[in-house]
Amino acid sequence: STMRERKTTDPLHSTDPFHLSTDLSEGKEKLRLKQEVGLISGVSLIAGTMIGSGIFMSPEWVLHHMGNPASSLLIWAACGLLAMFGALSYAELGTIIKESGGEYIYILRIFGSFPAFLFAYTSVILVRPAGLAAVCLSFAEYAIAPFYPGCSSPQVAIKCTAAACILILTIINCLNVRLATSVMNIFTAAKLLALLVIVVGGLVLLAKGQTQSFQNGFQGTTAGIGAVGVAFYQGLWSYDGWNNLNYVTEELKKPEVTLPRALMIAIPLVTCLYLLVNVSYLAAMTPSELLSSGAVAVTWGDKVLGSWAWLISLSVALSTFGSSNGTFFSGGRVCYIAAREGHMPDILSMAHVRCLTPSPALLFTSAMSLIMIISGSFTSIVNFFSFMAWLFYGMTISGLLYLKIKKPELPRSYKVPIIIPIIVLVAAVYLVLAPIIDQPQIEILYIVLFIFSGIIFYFPLVHFKYHPRFLQIVTLHLQLLLEVAPTTRDAN
Repeated sequence: STMRERKTTDPLHSTDPFHLSTDLSEGKEKLRLKQEVGLISGVSLIAGTMIGSGIFMSPEWVLHHMGNPASSLLIWAACGLLAMFGALSYAELGTIIKESGGEYIYILRIFGSFPAFLFAYTSVILVRPAGLAAVCLSFAEYAIAPFYPGCSSPQVAIKCTAAACILILTIINCLNVRLATSVMNIFTAAKLLALLVIVVGGLVLLAKGQTQSFQNGFQGTTAGIGAVGVAFYQGLWSYDGWNNLNYVTEELKKPEVTLPRALMIAIPLVTCLYLLVNVSYLAAMTPSELLSSGAVAVTWGDKVLGSWAWLISLSVALSTFGSSNGTFFSGGRVCYIAAREGHMPDILSMAHVRCLTPSPALLFTSAMSLIMIISGSFTSIVNFFSFMAWLFYGMTISGLLYLKIKKPELPRSYKVPIIIPIIVLVAAVYLVLAPIIDQPQIEILYIVLFIFSGIIFYFPLVHFKYHPRFLQIVTLHLQLLLEVAPTTRDAN
């Protein structure tokens, strides 16, 4: 059938080994995704997705909303701490529910089918493709900027380059999981090197006595609830990706060990780099110069590197390409897992019979992202990305608190102190409510209406299992065309 009916097993006791294996008792092969992601690839997936265009673009906006350098650095540190707390909370969830899918699978197993469907519907159709499209457009702007010196790049060229970026990522991720993780590892190394150049340059400037930006650092601090919330949004956009490893739990080698370790290495590393890079920016520029800069990293390069400033533009292009690869890698898994659970068309839950990658889900994510690039109407959606993300983060964290209080007997190889998810939940509530209370905007209403428009599809297709005959025929033909087969999994 097009929307698969799933057997209900004990939801909190699913195991995770995914590979191509043979079930001798049934006398047939079972198709599974391979466990290809080790500790280094896990760290690369988190750090590589987090370090995108944000650290090269967001510092001026955090400074703008906070009013001075010292308080903006505090926001960057607080964002890193919040990302770390959120990731540690997710690590415990990942060792209880050892399935891919991130927030989707946790909401499904804890709260049930309906809220999980609304998350999958919103994430697969809107949030993930919009985020991917935005990062690819950032890549395109920096990649083609050298070909149009002294003037802005034409929109057609930017969109075509962004579309080409998505198509290349689709080919890489559909061919081989190991190839995709290798791309992540290479580009993560390249972007870390670029950030280290900025850090070292800043330390040299500080050693020469360029500390004027830090004198009277807290003077003129903004204290408004909404301004602080928006500053957090800008900072957290740069940290987004801290939860990406939970989307591919089933593809991790020894997930109960790899997941917590990768988080504890990657997020503190990124936080320290972000703080040092911000200090470097402020050492090279006065706050007013930083605020008037269209692209902070490029301005820094012009001031510090001189004729070598082109390296920064190249670094940003590499950084955004690597980040988009990580976003694509994990985003396709949400679509795949949701389809496997019967919340998306069945074809999206299948894997390629030779490459062992969820190619239909990746192709669907790619198609949605291309539509958003062509239409160009996703800008306002991306602006409210954090609102939607923290709405579901808060729901997921509340699920962890429920499990810690009501089901403490569940086996888990890692436990986070209960105060940490409580802090994350309070922060999530603040980040969702603060902009609404301080500056209510009609776009937030549109987003909420879109989320609940999923009801139209949920009840006929999932709850009542209405499966039109023509969709079953389409699924069969697509299965033959794409050379894909249904996947399976083990259950305790």
